[in-house]
Amino acid sequence: MASIERLHKTAPLDLAKLEEDVVGSLPAIRAAPSGPMPDYVEHEEGVTRVGALTAEAVVRDYEAAAKEIEAMGAELINAARKCEAMTAEVHNAIAFMRDTAASYREEAKKIFKRIEECAIFTEHVRKTCEAVKLKMIEGKP
Repeated sequence: MASIERLHKTAPLDLAKLEEDVVGSLPAIRAAPSGPMPDYVEHEEGVTRVGALTAEAVVRDYEAAAKEIEAMGAELINAARKCEAMTAEVHNAIAFMRDTAASYREEAKKIFKRIEECAIFTEHVRKTCEAVKLKMIEGKP
């Protein structure tokens, strides 16, 4: 009977304090994030406290995941911008290479033409020298 009397003399059960104690003693359990719920959900009338808390916890986890997905999308957008900038740089480099290659071809054409002109001139000089030599040998003016 004494134990029954003690039960009657104790304070009423504080569910919020009990939840805080349980969550605090189990590090694997995270407390639900505080703050307003996402605006795309609202509690149904008559839902129990357990149902409401569970629904809030689940929707908050989904919302956190959705925000991480959006953040990943923002990172992809930044990566795409970097790729676009790099692609523009590559196009500029390719254009520079094409211009450089065209310049080399023009220079090669000039050098090719100059060498052939020199070869023709040298051949002409050789023939002229040979003709003069033959005239000298034959004694003709």
